[in-house]
Amino acid sequence: MPELPEVETVRQGLIQGIQGKTIADVLIRREGLRYPFPDDLATVAGCTINGIRRRAKYLLIDLDDDRVLLSHLGMSGRYTLFDSDEAKANAKPLLKTVNGGVPVSSFGDLTGHGGKHDHLEFVFEDGARAVYTDPRRFGIIDLFPATAEAEHPLLVALGPEPFDPWDANALAARLNGRRTAIKLALLDQKTVVGVGNIYACESLHRAGLSPRREAKGLVKANGEPTARLEALVGHIKDVLNEALEAGGSTLNDFAAVDGTLGYFAHQFAVYGREGLPCQKEGCGGVVRRLVQSNRSTFYCPSCQR
Repeated sequence: MPELPEVETVRQGLIQGIQGKTIADVLIRREGLRYPFPDDLATVAGCTINGIRRRAKYLLIDLDDDRVLLSHLGMSGRYTLFDSDEAKANAKPLLKTVNGGVPVSSFGDLTGHGGKHDHLEFVFEDGARAVYTDPRRFGIIDLFPATAEAEHPLLVALGPEPFDPWDANALAARLNGRRTAIKLALLDQKTVVGVGNIYACESLHRAGLSPRREAKGLVKANGEPTARLEALVGHIKDVLNEALEAGGSTLNDFAAVDGTLGYFAHQFAVYGREGLPCQKEGCGGVVRRLVQSNRSTFYCPSCQR
């Protein structure tokens, strides 16, 4: 599943490619993804994109009519952008629009899967297009008034952003008294958003913390963070920033809006390295895998305590 660095990479690409453009048409090729598409999705035609934000792993596209188009990439979702020249060179003549229901995308060779999974296509007034592809269809699209954002059911319970002024004191307040394993606490979007499975494994390895360690054990009796928790927060920020600089990871065919793959996967120290030597200098241990809440956790039992 695309995690925070991947979603942020997509956001930055969308800002460069479509912010400020006016939507001329929307091609809707199925009834929905994880949930049905909003009944009024076609009404974004005529709207201009004022801004593109990210909250956790959700993309929030601000429209000039004071509505927000929410997009979650699910497990395999991606946007591919085509400027007007590329669209003219690759797109077949536009014969059917929203109400006509175009069955197959004409960009199949460029977005993959023969166009069968290009479920949404935003056509802009200048001829550019943004194609949303999602083979596994776990993505989410929603449309709502900007005034309803604070109470939106997908957003209301989210925790703090790791790139915000977020520190060990803030994390300690959310871990205090919790007996859950620290790895699972980090995956809880109420604790901190967007860390995800891959980067939680990598951060815990850098911090030398066992993924099984009780979360409350990293908080002092007075509620202040321990030195190890302070170190963990620093590693989380470092890992996420490094992944963002690398353009995300290559897992699950993640790609940026220009189709390029991320390269952080080549820097994994433990994730996906079961049975291989630990890369931490002087450790000598072997990476193991365990399952926590149906998610694979990779760690080194020799240096993570």
